Amino acid sequence: MDVREATYEILRAHGLTTIFGNPGSNELTFLDDMPSDFRYILGLHEGVVLGMADGYAQATGRPAFVNLHAAAGTGNAMGVLTDSANAHTPLVVTAGQQVRSQVGTEVMLANVDAPLLPRPLVKWSAEPLCAADVPRTISQAVHTAGTPPTGPVYVSVPLDDWQTEAGADVAHLTQRTVTSAGALTPGQLDDLTAMLDGATSPVLVLGAAVDAAGANEDAVILAERLQAPVWIAPSPSRCPFPTRHPLFRGALPAAIGAVTHLLAGHDVVLVAGAPVFRYHQYDPGQYLPEGARLVHLTDDPAEAARAPIGRSVVSDVGAALQALARSVRQADRPGPPARPLPGVPGGEQEAPLDPAVVLATVDEVTPENVVYVKESTSTTALVWDHLDLHRPGSYYFPAAGGLGWGMGAAVGVQLAEPDRPVVALIGDGSASYAITALWSAARYRVPVTFVVLVNGNYQALQSFTEHMGVTGAPGIDVPGIDFVSLAAGYGVAGHRAHGRDELRQLLTDAVADDGPHLIEVPTRAINPFA
Repeated sequence: MDVREATYEILRAHGLTTIFGNPGSNELTFLDDMPSDFRYILGLHEGVVLGMADGYAQATGRPAFVNLHAAAGTGNAMGVLTDSANAHTPLVVTAGQQVRSQVGTEVMLANVDAPLLPRPLVKWSAEPLCAADVPRTISQAVHTAGTPPTGPVYVSVPLDDWQTEAGADVAHLTQRTVTSAGALTPGQLDDLTAMLDGATSPVLVLGAAVDAAGANEDAVILAERLQAPVWIAPSPSRCPFPTRHPLFRGALPAAIGAVTHLLAGHDVVLVAGAPVFRYHQYDPGQYLPEGARLVHLTDDPAEAARAPIGRSVVSDVGAALQALARSVRQADRPGPPARPLPGVPGGEQEAPLDPAVVLATVDEVTPENVVYVKESTSTTALVWDHLDLHRPGSYYFPAAGGLGWGMGAAVGVQLAEPDRPVVALIGDGSASYAITALWSAARYRVPVTFVVLVNGNYQALQSFTEHMGVTGAPGIDVPGIDFVSLAAGYGVAGHRAHGRDELRQLLTDAVADDGPHLIEVPTRAINPFA
């Protein structure tokens, strides 16, 4: 058995039989005569490749395998890798290296200092010191990516290594398992339970890791027993709590002063599965309201160490929430009143539509088991008001805010969830970063419905200019893009919705079809800070 055969055996043992890639000459020796039980999903740009793999890994909850081309391919993928790193997406990212004997002279396509290239966006990176160590390094990469806190890893492999004879110990690698046992100790559980039971006004702040663990129902049980309002942590990339539950309050803003204002009046703040906190726009103030205590549950030791306030407990987030939900007393205080939902603007039937009308229409038409992949950054606050999200794994958003992730991620999520319809809500500025994802959707007949909200500019950036008092900044307008024609060019059925009724019908037809569709919707620009 050579190194290439041994690596396929290891990947097969872990169920990594889908390869997302865009190959170059350095990768051909690995891809030579690929086994028939593997499938290769080609993306026309490495950012799309990584986006597809990211969506696939998040939706399956298991590592996904990526094959990129040397330094250039890795560089093209790194914009999306920022989102993968912040989402703790388990990815095994590999890249081809030049022949070992030529790397030192920096020949064409040599990946110089390859392990340094993707840092600090990966948990671990390596280039094996010899060909015989490639299978063990790939095994280590799979286990590292999938062990909490999960995240992307990177391995550079010289192209002549694949044809080298593998060692006799390869069989051990296919049988290895690594598991994590990070439950709360009895003492920790008792302590946290006493704190929550003794609170007069507790509040929960939940993050993406709750949804990733499938612990949404345990979060509901805990909130109902405590009669505590629930916020989603700032800049959420997933939805950990039902948006129509009477205890749900929405997503916290990504600013110190604004968070403190909204948490005022609570004496205990329980943060689970999120950093404390991921701020964005500068809004100074106290980190917590006067008299409040914060406790933080996370499976990421680094996340715990860098938190500026509170007491952090490093634990399996899903197991901890389940234990707490069954341990706390049923509170006898009345629950807070349900938040009033804003109405949908009425009477508006013709384009350009208000984005709230678009989201309300999408929610009205799509099936109960729909999955949303969203990269329309200026409309993010509207999601919590107008989309009914209640199933685990129903919402994905770029965790680092970097554009170019969403269209590829939607294809990856749909590949992972063939029995659930996937609707991608993409801004026109975002769509242009990764429009080639349409080719992959058409090539593999992946039935994503892409809804492109077109307002002719980078609206989130435009709103920041107003928020920051900046005038005359260039490069904000992006008018004149015909996404219907672009879709047709890539082999995807393209449509333009001229009004709400037409949008409703186009969505109904697209979601029912077994192929990809793109619907362009002219929308009004809105200010997310208003």
